[in-house]
Amino acid sequence: MQEYKRAFIDFMVEAGVLKFGEFTLKSGRKSPFFMNAGAYVTGDQLHRLGLAYAQAIHDAFGLDFDVVFGPAYKGIPLAVITAMGISELYGKEVRYCSDRKEAKDSLVPAGQTDTAALADGDRVVMVEDVTTSGKSIEETYPIITGLADVQVVGLMVSLNRQEVGKGGLKSAQDEIAERYGFPVASIVSMSEVVEALDGTVITPGLKAAIDAYYEQYGVR
Repeated sequence: MQEYKRAFIDFMVEAGVLKFGEFTLKSGRKSPFFMNAGAYVTGDQLHRLGLAYAQAIHDAFGLDFDVVFGPAYKGIPLAVITAMGISELYGKEVRYCSDRKEAKDSLVPAGQTDTAALADGDRVVMVEDVTTSGKSIEETYPIITGLADVQVVGLMVSLNRQEVGKGGLKSAQDEIAERYGFPVASIVSMSEVVEALDGTVITPGLKAAIDAYYEQYGVR
């Protein structure tokens, strides 16, 4: 495991973003772990998060792209800090872009972009916190491809939960990649989280609960 991945796992726990216990997800599943990217609240935390996204994107997709797109609302700050991280680490300037969920006066309709305009030929990297069902991509992918003739280079999420998606056979990330034809990657996966924290944060009892959860919902 790369050192930045191990550091990112420790960072998620330290920031209170990744928690262990008993949680009921929106899907109704009872999960022994939960990730809430809204817990990144300080300048230093956001800076570190942006650098992690930038490095993961560099490793997974390279730097041959023009725009970082973050779906409203949580994806907006992710796009901003990722663009900043790419500039800081690699000296490459990319634009950031997001969509609007509501209309703004009569100038920007709902669904349109409210930041840097997309242009024909743009290569776009999308960023999200975590992808469980792929619903947000279903909403935003038609928006960005409808605004201009762009190519989506890939989607980067912070944590791959490694659970079956809506189809019940493949992970949500694999379902998205298969449906839309672009790769989906993550900064870290739950298997890497377990590897890094087993015996410390993850106790034997918690490890048993995680194993039982993946026996039921994990990708086989």
